[in-house]
Amino acid sequence: MPSTVTVRGLDELKALAGTDLGTSDWIEITQERINGFADATGDHQWIHTDPERAATGPFGAPIAHGYLTLSLFIPLFTGLLEVEGVSTKVNYGLNKVRFPAPVRVGSRIRLAARLSEVVEVPRGLQITVDGTVEIEGGAKPAAVLQSLSRFYG
Repeated sequence: MPSTVTVRGLDELKALAGTDLGTSDWIEITQERINGFADATGDHQWIHTDPERAATGPFGAPIAHGYLTLSLFIPLFTGLLEVEGVSTKVNYGLNKVRFPAPVRVGSRIRLAARLSEVVEVPRGLQITVDGTVEIEGGAKPAAVLQSLSRFYG
């Protein structure tokens, strides 16, 4: 079970630059989660939502949308770092995202994260997190990304 790093305020957050935050808990990618994402986004491509057809497709099973995997970054990340004593936390963007391997239905994923950079911005801090979404037992990760978030005092 991962331990959450908790910091209070911007000064403590700034001191974490360069810190490996460890790995999150595993979460299972179910067909229901995939279907819910398809409904929310309107992306009902058969490779995601038709288990019978996907079984005969290139991956042998339905796979999660790449953007579903990406959207799970925040819930996985919040299990690794808790920042208290700030007024606002916002996603600021992404520098890089790649999806090296598909996530088949029934797979479990987790996040390995490193707080690579902390820089000052007006009224707060911007953090850069290097993240790897691992697939349990997989040779390649599901996603490799660099995420930017801002925290305001």
